[in-house]
Amino acid sequence: MPTPSAAPVLRVALPVPLPRLFDYLPPAGGRADADWIGCRVRVPFGRRELVGVVAETGPAGDDAPELKAALARLDPEPLLAGELLDSLRWAARYYHEPLGQVLATALPTALRAGQPLPDTCAHGWTLTEAGRTGLAGLRPHSRPRRIAERLREGVVAEDRLDLESDDWRPVMRALARRGYVERVALPPRHAVAEATPGPALNGAQRAAVAEITAAFGRFRPLLLEGVTGSGKTEVYLEAIADTLRRGRQALVLVPEIGLTPQTLRRFRARLGVPVHALHSGLADGERARVWAAMWRGQARVLVGTRSAIFCPLPEAGLIVVDEEHDGSYKQQDGLRYSARDLALVRGKALGVPVLLGSATPSLESLHHAHAGRYGHLSLRQRAGEARPPSVRVLDIRKRKLDAGLSEELLAAIDTRLRRGEQVLVFKNRRGYAPVLLCHDCGWSAQCRRCDAPMTVHGRGRRLICHHCGARQSVPPACPACASLALQPQGAGTERIEDALAARFPDYPLVRVDRETTRHRDAVEKHLATLGDGPGLLVGTQILAKGHDLPRLTLVCVVGIDEGLFSADFRAPERLAQLLIQVAGRAGRAQAAGEVILQTHHPEHPLLTTLLAGGYPAFAALELAQREAAGFPPFAHLALLRAEAPDEGAVTAFLRAARAALAGDETVALHGPLPAPMARRAGRHRGQLLLSAPLRPALQARLHAGVPRLYALPEARRVRWSLDVDPLDLY
Repeated sequence: MPTPSAAPVLRVALPVPLPRLFDYLPPAGGRADADWIGCRVRVPFGRRELVGVVAETGPAGDDAPELKAALARLDPEPLLAGELLDSLRWAARYYHEPLGQVLATALPTALRAGQPLPDTCAHGWTLTEAGRTGLAGLRPHSRPRRIAERLREGVVAEDRLDLESDDWRPVMRALARRGYVERVALPPRHAVAEATPGPALNGAQRAAVAEITAAFGRFRPLLLEGVTGSGKTEVYLEAIADTLRRGRQALVLVPEIGLTPQTLRRFRARLGVPVHALHSGLADGERARVWAAMWRGQARVLVGTRSAIFCPLPEAGLIVVDEEHDGSYKQQDGLRYSARDLALVRGKALGVPVLLGSATPSLESLHHAHAGRYGHLSLRQRAGEARPPSVRVLDIRKRKLDAGLSEELLAAIDTRLRRGEQVLVFKNRRGYAPVLLCHDCGWSAQCRRCDAPMTVHGRGRRLICHHCGARQSVPPACPACASLALQPQGAGTERIEDALAARFPDYPLVRVDRETTRHRDAVEKHLATLGDGPGLLVGTQILAKGHDLPRLTLVCVVGIDEGLFSADFRAPERLAQLLIQVAGRAGRAQAAGEVILQTHHPEHPLLTTLLAGGYPAFAALELAQREAAGFPPFAHLALLRAEAPDEGAVTAFLRAARAALAGDETVALHGPLPAPMARRAGRHRGQLLLSAPLRPALQARLHAGVPRLYALPEARRVRWSLDVDPLDLY
């Protein structure tokens, strides 16, 4: 029926790529008022039903068409409200994404699909009367007997059982089937265990903790720059413990899933309260339960990867971003947000301190600290008796190499293994070899769908494109000249693993890269396999982040030369951070550590600067070069990308987009240009780069021009996206 112009309607944000809200009548018998804002509703949309979030209410316009009614209100009270809703609106404006897609990104998959907010009651286990009677009949020293005896003392929280054992659940289910144990609900804020004190802090750590706790109750961004092994985590724990004593919540962001298990164990043991995790490795239901526990204020400490920044914080006290420089905090598809930047936005809105920690801070964060916008805390010495590793640059020009490893490097590995120590060989390229080449005619295996070579995997038996995922078998002969002289060129982690296994067959060897860590807690399991004895680790940058390996005394970095001459202006920063981070794995206990860097370019300025003055000297030099070149943090960028099967469609759209975005001389437009990889997965790719010395000018231009992009006829023939503050210009 027609809608009277004064009748209030629901303005719903739907998860569709359109920058607008959609008007609906409330369900029959309902009235659209402010209580609906932030609630999920199920609505008809064309031939589908979608779940959206009510963003506004108000009267429909005079020219409003006949409106449909929403099918159901899914929440009795708003899921997204207050600070969180305001921060999500800010993200939609800043990243120029439809509000409906931003709100959908903030919700766990189960809630996005319309499922009810799950129960978040904490549970524990206790022995039943039948269990007390039958306990004596359980086999002595068996796991069921040990667990049953543990429960004889009373109810034990599941969080506490997680601390004591990784695999108690199957045994508990077996006991429950026999009627020996039962699951019971616990108070919302139960204690897991007595908080255990940590090691005594040194002077620099105490000063850092004092400054963080002094900022309680107000927004203050703090950059904690601490060399690897300096005890940054101890500073985090002391600050979080203070937050808990004040009755507030703490959010800790980590860059990788692989860091979550060890962080959880350490936090749970030290803090004495349940510590929740949120990352993509969890089932949808578990992610929804954690989100709901934060929403209800039941969860007090949350450790998560970048998506955890969207969790509600009704009683916020502290936000920590560990390894704040890490590129994993930037989402590379969909809503291209930076979790680190959103942490600062939310911290300001919540009025809480935000602690950014890193041994190698991003140049943006260092620039803010030098300008006085961030507090700057420093930990210049390793904690305890640990000493910084010695660094040796190994010139491998004219040296014979075996899978990229020199004889001098292999001899150093042999010496450490004979001492009973552990060695990490770092190569930031997975697979067996980067390319397959015909030695006779020069043919190389290229991906048919991408402008890139295929990587050799499976010990030389198959080819995989790391960009589109295409797979094929290695041909028996060269497709161009029929020669049998096909040879893998270069070395990846697989090839290095094979070479080391052949050279050191009597020592355990573990490879850690994306291929071997697909399953949950895979990194932890691999490191546990290595144990405390002598052994070898081969891995990519997964191993460079946060792992504490006390028996590791030698780090061998091979294959860094390709990073020394990249065209990407961020490449030197990334390489310097990676070298410092991976070097920091060596000598973290009492044994002295050593780092060996293999290179064909020992006199390269990046290496000489790092060796002479460390990361601070490199950062000062790089910031000066960025300022002279007009790159971030002295400029602000936005990258418009487009792709389509037809190259002409990409060019036509980008030309039309340039015209739509023009109009301010302070905002420079570069392009249209082909992307550095001009074809990927069979689609042609191009881009348009916007640059401005001031952020407000760039944002004003985007606010004026982006709505026009949706109306361009050329936009219908391409897939396009906008990346504000891009990390990668590809």
